[in-house]
Amino acid sequence: MKYKVVVVDDHILFAQALENLVNTFDQFQVLYHMKNGQELLDKLENKDNIPDIALMDINMPVLNGIETMKALNTKFPDIKVLALSMDNDEHTIIKMLKAGAKGYLLKDIHPTTFHNALKTVIKKGFYYSDEVANTVMTSMHKPETEEIHLKDREIEFLKLVCTEKTYKEIASEMFLSPKTIDGYRESLFDKLQVKSRIGLVIYAIKHNIYSV
Repeated sequence: MKYKVVVVDDHILFAQALENLVNTFDQFQVLYHMKNGQELLDKLENKDNIPDIALMDINMPVLNGIETMKALNTKFPDIKVLALSMDNDEHTIIKMLKAGAKGYLLKDIHPTTFHNALKTVIKKGFYYSDEVANTVMTSMHKPETEEIHLKDREIEFLKLVCTEKTYKEIASEMFLSPKTIDGYRESLFDKLQVKSRIGLVIYAIKHNIYSV
């Protein structure tokens, strides 16, 4: 059995090269590639065109990756979307993950790592790389019995971290000093075993603290 993959990228040469690479992997086959999100949504109206995985760029004309991801999460939630972009901006990554993407890859990824990402997203339902998240969340691989108990204020902080607010704005909304907010952040980094804001967002989404 081969898993069906589609490529959504307005750079035709890159899309064709990516298709050729994916087709060298035994378990995967590219069905087609589209130049933007609207083309993809139109194509998906035919159920025969629905893939297992969509590899999607962020910056595209007509309908960009984030807008497309929101639509897919509503209409085709079973499609596992891996963002594939040159954009490593923290806010862009967070927006894409919040919209429902199952992972975020940079376009300079090594083919072996890329192959592993495809296999992992099929097996586990998600793939978050060190390069993007700056963390491997050991909590994702812990037995469910190892529960992490969060205080109400920590949960409130995590929810706000998932927004576009700065840490200073979060402090103001929680009626706390920036120094206290720094303490919350560092404490959660240690408690959740993550190293960045992206890691906090991933944890919040994974554990249903923040819903996409």
